[in-house]
Amino acid sequence: MPKVLIIDDSPVDTLGLTGILNRNGYAVISAAGAEIGVQVARDQRPDVVLMDIVMPGLNGFQATRLLTQSAETRHIPIIMVSNKDQQADRVWGARQGARGYVTKPVRERELIAMIESLIP
Repeated sequence: MPKVLIIDDSPVDTLGLTGILNRNGYAVISAAGAEIGVQVARDQRPDVVLMDIVMPGLNGFQATRLLTQSAETRHIPIIMVSNKDQQADRVWGARQGARGYVTKPVRERELIAMIESLIP
């Protein structure tokens, strides 16, 4: 069963994403902030990371850059999941190493199709 790490400081958003992932056969782990999420990604080696952008302290762009620049986690695809829907945010996410970008509220089919395209 593929494992997905959700890094999001919103319990409501995390719960919603967890429901979508569980319905589609994914194991879910979560972290309530970017600092913890980076460590969980290093320790757990998920198959994909869903990364919120706006979080206190380290933001999702910074955490994505840390994960994609580290030899131990650069192979893990990251999908940005955010309320921010500007083209500049999408471009900046990709420049940090994100492999996908979806906006909240997340559409289940879109998210699952994106995850399936990134997991071998």
